[in-house]
Amino acid sequence: MIPIDTKLESSEKEFAEVRDMLEEHQFSVGGNWDYDHGFFDRFLDEEHKVWLRMPFDVINGNIDSETQDLDAKIRIGKPFVLKHIYNEGLDKEAHPRTLGSLVDQFQEPLDPDAEVESKWVTIAKKVLDQVEERLLH
Repeated sequence: MIPIDTKLESSEKEFAEVRDMLEEHQFSVGGNWDYDHGFFDRFLDEEHKVWLRMPFDVINGNIDSETQDLDAKIRIGKPFVLKHIYNEGLDKEAHPRTLGSLVDQFQEPLDPDAEVESKWVTIAKKVLDQVEERLLH
């Protein structure tokens, strides 16, 4: 994981405004969001192994996927680039789950925090420069 300095860090904005603008830059709200914090994620490579992640904390209101009227105000944290290396293929030792007939067939990541090559940091900084231009001006 490599943190990236940006003028976006500590800025406070309306969640819906930030989300909508970041979607134009291929970000989405990551699956680890909660009512009081979360991440905007954007993959940087075609294999979806290198990610630019922008954390945020909710400072007022809340985020609820069931509601279109989001009233949350957020504070953006320090963005970072991370890389996950996964095993390719199916797990030969998959075990049936207790409920239903589903099988957990995917392998664990080989390295959930792999070394990030400098080219990805350069690309991430360019993306963040574009986002800064839109959000801070």
